[in-house]
Amino acid sequence: MNILHLDTNHPLLIEQLNALGFTNDEDYTSSKEAVEAKIAQYDGIILRSRFTIDKQFLDAAINLKFIGRVGAGLENIDGDYATTKGVTLIAAPEGNRNAVAEHALGMLLSLFNNLNKADKEVRQGFWQREANRGLELDGKTVGIIGYGNMGKAFAKKLKGFEVEVLCHDIKDHVADENARQVSLKELQEKADVLSLHTPQTPKTIGMVNTDFIARFQKPFWFINTARGKSVVTTDLVEALKSGKVLGAALDVLEYEKSSFEDMFKSDVISSAVEIPDAFKYLTTADNVLLTPHIAGWTVESNEKLAQTIVDKIEAGFCPNRSDVTENNVS
Repeated sequence: MNILHLDTNHPLLIEQLNALGFTNDEDYTSSKEAVEAKIAQYDGIILRSRFTIDKQFLDAAINLKFIGRVGAGLENIDGDYATTKGVTLIAAPEGNRNAVAEHALGMLLSLFNNLNKADKEVRQGFWQREANRGLELDGKTVGIIGYGNMGKAFAKKLKGFEVEVLCHDIKDHVADENARQVSLKELQEKADVLSLHTPQTPKTIGMVNTDFIARFQKPFWFINTARGKSVVTTDLVEALKSGKVLGAALDVLEYEKSSFEDMFKSDVISSAVEIPDAFKYLTTADNVLLTPHIAGWTVESNEKLAQTIVDKIEAGFCPNRSDVTENNVS
């Protein structure tokens, strides 16, 4: 079986697939059109988020059996159409769930204790102790929306704190020993902290808006390590200004390109790039912490993501196994 790799990943991915008997080609620079012109030669594709795998691309991929995405989400793939074509979708949320959970917790503790603000002040010669008096997480109620791999990993990290953890998910019966599943209404009534761990779907795009925020009974802290387009940034900024949102930790932003590699068309923010007013506010607010979509981007997760993809391909498509099955792998 021939596999085409469209994004660079940890070298173990290709090394182990070679050892399993697959033929691996790499193309990290060709346009989507050029790749589409030759995709009929391949049985599998492995990518991150370089471009969208749409209906036209899938129609050209007449021999395609699987698409492996070295990441958690599959929103850059027309999954429904791929399924009708008999193409198996392989994702790797197990590979970076721990990294995302640690990052979310770190951002939350940083916000609560003014670490980013205090660090900047000390470097500038200011010693502001009272102005940087922090909050303790113990005694708070943390609400998690989206209780899959990422949400569960975050809840597990909270076990060392004396907090109540509530989770809400579109699926029933996902709760475990680390969180109690509740309705969205109850979560909005009780949460002091909201952490978002949902995939990008038509239902989650723009989910966190003025109406959603207004339904929280208490001012709350907001963490988003999921997808930027789930948040209407202008509405979040208004909530930050009014005090309804006490602070925000954002690893993802509405303005990101679909590849997640750059936020704007330019490689760097410059005067030639039109910067939204809402983003300008986020960059200057002391109660906002921003990172460039790196929550799942650790040295360890780079290896674990690749290993997860290899393991799932081996389980479903290894040419050296006699018990090959072609079931959907997620």
